[in-house]
Amino acid sequence: MSHSFDEISAQLKRRHRKSARLKWMSMASLGIALLFLVVFFADMLNKGLPAFQQAYVQVEVDYNEDAETMGRAALDPEIASLVSRSFERLIPGMIRDDADLLGTTETRWVLTNSQVDQYLKGHRNELSDDEKAAIDERVEDGQVDMKFNTTFFSQGDSKMAERAGIMAAAVGTIMTMLVTLAVSFPIGVMTAIYLEEFAPDNRFTQAIEININNLAAIPSILFGLLGLAVFINFFGVPRSSPLVGGLTLALMTLPVIIISTRAALRSVPDSIRQGAFAVGCSRWQVVRDHVLPLALPGIMTGSIIGLAQAMGETAPLIIVGMVAFIPDVSASFTEAATVLPAQVFTWAGEPERAFVEKTAGGILVLLAVLIFMNATAVMLRKKFERRW
Repeated sequence: MSHSFDEISAQLKRRHRKSARLKWMSMASLGIALLFLVVFFADMLNKGLPAFQQAYVQVEVDYNEDAETMGRAALDPEIASLVSRSFERLIPGMIRDDADLLGTTETRWVLTNSQVDQYLKGHRNELSDDEKAAIDERVEDGQVDMKFNTTFFSQGDSKMAERAGIMAAAVGTIMTMLVTLAVSFPIGVMTAIYLEEFAPDNRFTQAIEININNLAAIPSILFGLLGLAVFINFFGVPRSSPLVGGLTLALMTLPVIIISTRAALRSVPDSIRQGAFAVGCSRWQVVRDHVLPLALPGIMTGSIIGLAQAMGETAPLIIVGMVAFIPDVSASFTEAATVLPAQVFTWAGEPERAFVEKTAGGILVLLAVLIFMNATAVMLRKKFERRW
């Protein structure tokens, strides 16, 4: 009897040791995941935050006759090579718009070129020693300042790194997501309602369910190929437009919305349906007035998360041409446009050092939008749960 008790005690001790090891391994895994997350965000913040500041220099602009045809002639030759060429191109237009400027001199803050900006931020640059000395002298005199980079949020893409911004990509993203939402949400929700509440359980509906689950797991680039073949080659939708991008992402988002909506409908207790049938409601009235309101939090959450996932996709949009150089905001859903992930992808391939921080800055903006969308999904779920 004593021997049996010792064996049982030893077995219990071994089980406790295994449980403790499993607990510590789980905690270690969680710690490693958090460490990777902290390192990732720290690296992105370190590289991306400088993108939200831009160097400006105070210069005297001489609006002479030569400046009307050649912008650089309006600037001091010593500082002209340090100023962004985008400002030089504006000078002739400024004189044409305001003839009173001709023959006057004005002191103003102007954007420097990307090399000066990188030098002031302590990064690698291609400035000569004389140019660095000229910048240092003006820094001491208070004629150079780092200001908030409004250009990054108000301009589209540009070959000049100091002028490159995310405005065109942000508008293109919004337009693309509007098309995706308008197509995928009603079709996905109605499909889920039919399959869950109305469709008979036969081989046909089972095959549909299997195919929906398979579509949710295939690589996203295949949806890009499908969009290229169907929407562009067959229906003739304009390439690189928010319309074709939104339709392509809608195909990718549909399975996610259908699966999440069906899960939300299943979570509604059958007693709700039975009670509604008991007072004489039709099946459609049961679904519309009783089941859908209770399932709405889950439907909204799944739909928003599906749209957030689609917003971060790049591969399908590359296939349909939404990686074009877009300096201006698109005026319609059929004009060429780009989106934030594609813009980040384009900047990542640029050889100039200044585009590295532009890339990281674009990633920070994209992450902020995705976090906001996920937080919105959680808040909507909480709000509707309290209401119902």
